[in-house]
Amino acid sequence: MKNMLNFKNFTKEELQDILDLALDMKKQPDKYSEALKGKKLYTLFEKTSTRTFLSFATGITELGGTYYNQLWRDSNFVLGEPVSELRYVGRNVDIIMGRLIKNETVELFGDNTIVPFINGCDSTYHPCQILADALTLIEHFGSLKVKFLYIGAKNNVFNSLVEFFAKMEVGTLYGLTPLVNNTAVDADFYEKAKATGYYVELDETMTMEEAKTYVKDMDVLYTDTWVDMEFFNNPAFAKEKEETLAKMMPYQINDALLEGSKAVVLHDMPMHVGFEISKEVADRNLELILDQAENRRHAEKAIMVTLLNS
Repeated sequence: MKNMLNFKNFTKEELQDILDLALDMKKQPDKYSEALKGKKLYTLFEKTSTRTFLSFATGITELGGTYYNQLWRDSNFVLGEPVSELRYVGRNVDIIMGRLIKNETVELFGDNTIVPFINGCDSTYHPCQILADALTLIEHFGSLKVKFLYIGAKNNVFNSLVEFFAKMEVGTLYGLTPLVNNTAVDADFYEKAKATGYYVELDETMTMEEAKTYVKDMDVLYTDTWVDMEFFNNPAFAKEKEETLAKMMPYQINDALLEGSKAVVLHDMPMHVGFEISKEVADRNLELILDQAENRRHAEKAIMVTLLNS
């Protein structure tokens, strides 16, 4: 039995197989309409969600299975000892997806689950999103061999991008990350990735004028929210949000930054238009960003089939 908590326990060949399967599923959905017939998926949400819920719910349904959704706050995970609760859930379903706040909880679930467990997003990693991003690159460029610049916070999405490019050993990820969120990666995580040659860490004090020299040479620019979704509209975090936005506004992806560049722009959504991305850039790239979001479903279908057949 195999879980997907991050990419650590997957080879580049296994990840490529998942991407190939996702692409075929997207092209020939009827071929897989009974691939998970009779299988039951339990989805558990401690964090808010649109794409993760909808993509897993529609995905398992398209494969012939059934889903059972529960919010963390409505479950006995908030009351009881979590390992026994998790094992009880596993006696009723075939596979579990958790969108949980802390990476420690995901690791605990991964260590103790009796059915395959998928990390739908935590504080440190977001593997499902990055496989959807990779699928989008393959569709748009024909391969993963791209120059890819991420501008934003060192967060769960960024960590999984770093892990993915270093693992796949194709293309180059450049990171311009003036803001560092509290993510629990290993102390040598970024150094190991840099050593592969497939991740380049740019000077975080670089101005956007200096960054333009890199942008002109890129195939893809990528950004993500600067403030965690749960905190963006929370009055308790208003001061922190204000300080973060003030620091990061010079790093907005806008037309001035993209001048002379042919790069496409990706965003994992939800977008805070006018902050990390300008309205003009968001509008111009919206169809590709929506392709990227839709590809969550196809990538996750391939993940579920792979794990349930491993």
